Amino acid sequence: MGQNKIIIIGHKQPDTDSICSVIGYAELRNRAEPGKYIPARCGEVSPEARFALETFGAEAPVYVASVEPTVSDIPLDTRRVRQDVPTVDVAALMDTYDMRNMPITDGDETLVGLVSEYGLARAYVRKNPREQLSLIPMPLETLARILDARIVVLSRETLGEGRVYTVIDALHVTLSRMTPDDIAIVGDNEPAQLALISAGVAALIIAEGAPVGERVIDAARTRGASVLATTLDAFSVGKMISLSLPASMIMETDIPTVRMEDSLEYAKSIVSNSKFRTACVVGEEGRHIGLVSRTTLMQDVQKSVILLDHNEYSQAVDGIEQADILEIIDHHRLGAISTLKPVRFLNDPVGSTSTIVANKFIEACIEPTPSTAGLLLSGILSDTMVMKLSTTTPADIRAADHLAGIAGVDPAEYGPELIRKGMDLDALPKDELLTRDMKRYNLFGRSIMVSQVMTSSFEFAETRADEIRAELDHLRTTMGVDCFFALFTNVFGNASDLFAAGDEACISKLDLRDQPVRLEGVMSRKKDFIPKFGQMFRQL
Repeated sequence: MGQNKIIIIGHKQPDTDSICSVIGYAELRNRAEPGKYIPARCGEVSPEARFALETFGAEAPVYVASVEPTVSDIPLDTRRVRQDVPTVDVAALMDTYDMRNMPITDGDETLVGLVSEYGLARAYVRKNPREQLSLIPMPLETLARILDARIVVLSRETLGEGRVYTVIDALHVTLSRMTPDDIAIVGDNEPAQLALISAGVAALIIAEGAPVGERVIDAARTRGASVLATTLDAFSVGKMISLSLPASMIMETDIPTVRMEDSLEYAKSIVSNSKFRTACVVGEEGRHIGLVSRTTLMQDVQKSVILLDHNEYSQAVDGIEQADILEIIDHHRLGAISTLKPVRFLNDPVGSTSTIVANKFIEACIEPTPSTAGLLLSGILSDTMVMKLSTTTPADIRAADHLAGIAGVDPAEYGPELIRKGMDLDALPKDELLTRDMKRYNLFGRSIMVSQVMTSSFEFAETRADEIRAELDHLRTTMGVDCFFALFTNVFGNASDLFAAGDEACISKLDLRDQPVRLEGVMSRKKDFIPKFGQMFRQL
C-alpha cells in the first residue's frame, strides 16, 4: 500500500454503509491531497453492497486484513550486486555504503546469496595457505583494474581458468608445472620474464613497479601472452587476485528472507535469530526487493488510519491497537477505543455514516462524482431501510435528496431494489447468514454478539426456527461469547423476530425461553435493541 498513505476503513463484516462511506470520504479527502487516502475494508462485500458498486460502476475498497505494521511500511536498502561481480568490488561497495551484508542476485534479479563481512574475511584470509591460487575466466581489463595495473601488451581480451604462480626463485620448477592458461607474477627479472613468456604463459604480471623492457614486450606479442605492470608487490597481487573471484564463489546461501506483507514483529524475530543480523526482502519468484536490518527495524512505525462507521475495538480491523488513529466518523453509540493523542472524532446520531460524509461534501462546497453520490445514497438507503427505520432523521432525508439529484437516481425506486438484493436468504448457509452482519458489544461485563438479518416477511424465521437456534448455539460456543442474539428484521412489517443463545439463567431472566420473540417496532440494532437489552443486562 505504500508509505505515507492513510487508510480509511470501516468495521468487520462491512455493510453497505461501511463500504460506501469509506469510498465517499476517500474521494473527498483526495480532492485536496490526491492519492493519499485509500478506501479499505476488512471483510467481504455483501450482495447488497456489491449491487450498489455494480450499479454505479465503482471498485470495491481494497481488502486490508490487518493494520499491524509490515515490512512494506519501512524504508528498505535496495542495493544489491550481481553474482558475477568480483569480490573486491563487492567489498568496495560495502565499505562505501557502510554495509555489513550485500545481497547477491542473478541476471533476473532473483536473490541467490549474501556476502557478509565474515565471508569477505574468510576469502581474504584463506583457510589453507597451501591451496593453489587460481583465477576464473575474466576480462583482462577487469584484472588490470583490480590490480591497479596498466596493460602493456593485450594479447588476450579474456583470461581463462588457470592457476597463478608467484615466481621468486626455482624458476625451472614453475616452468615445469605451467600450462597455457596459467598466469605468472614476477618481479624485476627480465630473464625470468622471457622464460615464462617462452613457456607459453597466458599472462605475465610484473610487480613492484619493475620496468618492462622492449624484448619482453616483443616476445609477449610474438607468443600471444598478455603483460600487465603494477606497483603492487607480489604478495599483494596474489591477495588481490584471490579477491577477484566472483561474488557467487564466496557468498552464503542460507540467508533469512521475509516478504513485504510480513509483520514487523515477525521480521524482527527473523533478524534477531540470524547470524547475519539482517534479512532479505523477496517478492514473487524470489525477486530481491531490499534489505532489512536491526537498525531499520528499530524505527517506530505505525499505519495511519481513519475509522468510519464504528468506534469499538471489537469491530475494528485487526492490528488497530498498533495503528495511528487520525480520525473517527461514526453514528453509533460510544465505544471503548482510546488513543494516545487527540484525534478528530465526529459522532452524529443520524441514520448512516454516508449521511455524515455527504454533509462534509456539502460543507466543503464540493460535489461528489455521480458514482460516489450514488454510493453514498446507497449507504443511506441501506442503513435506514429506505427511510423506514426509527433511526432516520431529517438530515438523512435531505442528504439522500441531494445525492439522488447528482446521481440521477429515484430513491423510491432504487431503494427497495437495493434492499431486496441483500435478502436472498436461502442462498446462504446458516452460519454465513448469521455472521455476515454481526457486531460484538461488551455490556456490563458480558460479551455480546448481535447479528441482524433483513427480511421482507416473518416467514423465513418462523419456518427455520429450529435450524437458527441450533446454529446460534454453535456460533456462541465457537466465538466464545456469553450471549449471541440474532434479529430477523421485517423491513415492511416494522418488527423483528429475536433468537438468542446463552446460559440457561441468562435466557430465563431475559424471558427468551420461547423463540423467536416478536419485538414490535424494533428495526434498529443500535437504537432499538441495544438500548433496551443493555438496560436488562445491567440488572442481571
